Amino acid sequence: MDAAAALERLREISSQVRSAVIFERGGKIVASTIGDKERAKRVAQEAEALLGEAEQRGDRADDGEFAQLEVALQAGSVFVVRDGKRLIVATTPPEPTVGLVFYDLKSCLRELEPPAGPKTRAAPAARKPKPKPAARRKPSDAKP
Repeated sequence: MDAAAALERLREISSQVRSAVIFERGGKIVASTIGDKERAKRVAQEAEALLGEAEQRGDRADDGEFAQLEVALQAGSVFVVRDGKRLIVATTPPEPTVGLVFYDLKSCLRELEPPAGPKTRAAPAARKPKPKPAARRKPSDAKP
């Protein structure tokens, strides 16, 4: 599914999402429900900065990358979800159903087509040797 269709589906299934932007690390916008491209880019950059700040303050024992983040404000919440190199940021009204919003955002990212990149040929599967036919018994081997 392409990113615009994935966002449209997200808007259909999640009544809590006000706006959403799908982007890649570095701020490349993949798709957005925000009509203004510059505003969508700023939202993506701010979401990435927010995620980076949270990762810096996080527990140093793990790899440091967050998979998801929610910031609750009085006016509403901001959600950031990562799935591989793609991220989605979404806004909601106050007091959303947090688990459901995270689920919907993760589902949206998983519905996307893989990012375009160099096409590589898959290595041919190793051929299994053919089984040898069972040895035939000689009539002299037969038991009376």
